[in-house]
Amino acid sequence: MQTLLQKILLLGTNNPNKVKELRQLLSPLSEIELITPQEIGIHIDVKETGNTYQENALLKAQTFSDASGLICLADDSGLEVGVLNGAPGLFSARFSPKPGANDRDRREILLEKCTDFPKPWKAKFRAVIAIALPDQSNFFAEGKCQGQIIAEERGENGFGYDPIFYIPSIGATMAELDDVQKNKISHRGLAINNAIPILKNIFTG
Repeated sequence: MQTLLQKILLLGTNNPNKVKELRQLLSPLSEIELITPQEIGIHIDVKETGNTYQENALLKAQTFSDASGLICLADDSGLEVGVLNGAPGLFSARFSPKPGANDRDRREILLEKCTDFPKPWKAKFRAVIAIALPDQSNFFAEGKCQGQIIAEERGENGFGYDPIFYIPSIGATMAELDDVQKNKISHRGLAINNAIPILKNIFTG
């Protein structure tokens, strides 16, 4: 079992884009070593069967913690569009009937569904962070980012729905922001910011 002196945090995801983002967001915790499941030989594809972001985040965090004996951080996030009654929500990463659909496919499906409704297509990104410990205790943090969906893609950064998620207060899509700008206002950035004090408390006892 992990001792707190080791100060190792497992990132409970197999998504390389998310790993990159989490490493940047958690950089203030320089005394904690961040590792991925692949780096320690764990290959698990956790099925997101929960009914809420919190349930899915905890399912991933606890599964990887149980498999490794390490403290694990995982997240679940989604895009909620007002005119679609909150869809795609929990199914944001699976929002396409096409087998093997990619991010662009999901963006196209979303825009097709929004077209019949008047603009603006208000939306928000939500993220929930779960931190699971080997003793089965767990903690949560949340973040939200308000914006709207636009019909044309803008920007080359980010992933997922970032190129069509426009933030009026900034005048840019999420994909037009650099990493520093995005991390300050993104749903995952805010959730991690709320999780950092929890992690500091866990690792300092």
